[in-house]
Amino acid sequence: MKIAIEAQRIFRKKKHGMDIVVLELIRHLQRIDLENEYYILVRKDVDSNVLSETSNFHILELPAVPYPIWEQYYLPKAVKKIAPDILHCTSNTGPLLWNIGVPLILTLHDILFMQRLPFANGTWYQKFGNLYRRWLVPKIIPRCSGIITVSDFERNEILNYFSLKEDDVHVVYNAFNENYGDHTNPDQQDLYRKENGLPDRYLLYLGNTDPKKNIKNVLMAYSIFCRTNLHVIPLVMPDVSNFYVDLLLKKIKRPELRKYIHLPGYVSNDELRFFYQGASAFLYPSFYESFGIPLLESMACGIPVISSRRGAIPEVAGDAAFLVDPDSPDEIASAISSIVNYKSVFQKLQTRGLMRVKLFSWNNTAVRTLAVYQGIYQNNRAFPSKIRTAL
Repeated sequence: MKIAIEAQRIFRKKKHGMDIVVLELIRHLQRIDLENEYYILVRKDVDSNVLSETSNFHILELPAVPYPIWEQYYLPKAVKKIAPDILHCTSNTGPLLWNIGVPLILTLHDILFMQRLPFANGTWYQKFGNLYRRWLVPKIIPRCSGIITVSDFERNEILNYFSLKEDDVHVVYNAFNENYGDHTNPDQQDLYRKENGLPDRYLLYLGNTDPKKNIKNVLMAYSIFCRTNLHVIPLVMPDVSNFYVDLLLKKIKRPELRKYIHLPGYVSNDELRFFYQGASAFLYPSFYESFGIPLLESMACGIPVISSRRGAIPEVAGDAAFLVDPDSPDEIASAISSIVNYKSVFQKLQTRGLMRVKLFSWNNTAVRTLAVYQGIYQNNRAFPSKIRTAL
């Protein structure tokens, strides 16, 4: 089988969720599949050392042009030359003018861009990205031979929204970097903390300006926690700008909290584990997640998680996280107090988290994805006249 995988963003320096998912998928497919031929299609960028070619994995770098041009012109042009048996587009969108003779598999991480107005919230970049997806995805879905998504929750959302058959959508869980399970010794952790100006003790929050990340309620909860606890614990927020935090603190009328908030900027996935390992608790009370890799990352590092009862979070976290109402800063603040003030609560969540993460691995993700490829390829050979095939 000849398989083409769209992995446009994996060479960019500042990688985020979907970039990490496809990068880990490809790395683990390289480990388990020595038989099939792979062509990895990427956009030229600075971090090209993250992936190496092997005897059956070939990397094709395409021009560094804006995303829609890359996807709608250069990607199909390259795929036409390769003539694969399958094309897998990994990040919610794909080429609109597609030759139906080659099965297209689309990974839909979520369809939130379809369920809310594209210009309702977020940065202009996020708004236009959502508008592009909202316009494109309904046109691509009927041309797909199969849909992959990342949780049962999101599968149900997709089935209900697009009125697809159940066999059309397959769940392949995400996982976490296996290095997160290798706990740094205290001396190394202390050295990293000092070199990067991290406090001795702190709360950790990961998010961005996307409204679903709930940063405003996190800051309100932190305000309540600081007001109701004897000792203030600093809050560390990677990849969040000074301007945005200052704006939100002004809105909630607590600008004086800024002195307790540390904003280290973007932190690479390799370094992020040091931030988890030094934390007293991890805050992740999102309004919506189709999976939530940071849940597993924190658990693997032995750090209790405070998250929400919404989206796929209960499915992924099980009983290993402190789940709260994301609309309630009081509940979030109470959860923080319980974890940092009661050792028994910390230890219970720590133990449950370390057990929970054993259910997830990128190797399983790769095995399951390869099974999807094989099923669609075999079905397409059996019924070559079908435009769409069962997953």
